[in-house]
Amino acid sequence: MEQNNSTQGVETPQQLARRLKLPFTDWLLLSRALTHRSYLNEHPDAVEDNERLEFLGDAVLDFMVGAWLYNRYPEMPEGDLTRMRSALVHTEQLAEFARHIHLGDALRLGRGEDQAGGRNRDPILCDTFEALIGAMYLEAGIKGVEKFIAPFLAESAEDILANNKAEDPKSLLQEWAQSKGFPAPQYVTQNSSGPDHSKVFEVVVRINGKPYGSSTGHSKQAAEKAVAKLVLEKLGLLD
Repeated sequence: MEQNNSTQGVETPQQLARRLKLPFTDWLLLSRALTHRSYLNEHPDAVEDNERLEFLGDAVLDFMVGAWLYNRYPEMPEGDLTRMRSALVHTEQLAEFARHIHLGDALRLGRGEDQAGGRNRDPILCDTFEALIGAMYLEAGIKGVEKFIAPFLAESAEDILANNKAEDPKSLLQEWAQSKGFPAPQYVTQNSSGPDHSKVFEVVVRINGKPYGSSTGHSKQAAEKAVAKLVLEKLGLLD
């Protein structure tokens, strides 16, 4: 009987598949999609973490979301399609998809990562969701992925359009800087702290040589986006 301790989550891969009606018969593949590298470090018997599946899932999602948007919005210009795709596949959005299906309950994490709240961290949830998509593609092909992901996209795309969430804060800040005759904003990493499994980066944005603000995130990209949004709010350009 499969052991089910805290590092393995409260759900087995089989339980997750039954609950979500996922098209899996290869339990080793699904188990690998749910295995964070921190678990592998503490369990020599575990064969592989989910990073390769995450790589595959990222590519599959880019294609699937692009194709879905192309067919869903036949009159939408290419630039708007690109921004919509970016909004639908960025870390925070994929993490929300993962939360919606309680994917964190099935994660296989190392004890330190588990105790540090890894089951609810955006980067880990996003990466695991991508790995799940990669595994689903190998198990059920494009059609299987499409059936699973389409309901998420339909609901989120309407929300993004209704609330203007497709606009990237870094792009908006760059447009503002250029409108003032300034060069593109420069994002400088001032500091990083915390253990490898839970790094926090502090980023300062400089415009025309002047610091406009700083913020933090669990990745440099997240910190840059956060500080751009903060500066836009200060400038009264973002609600």
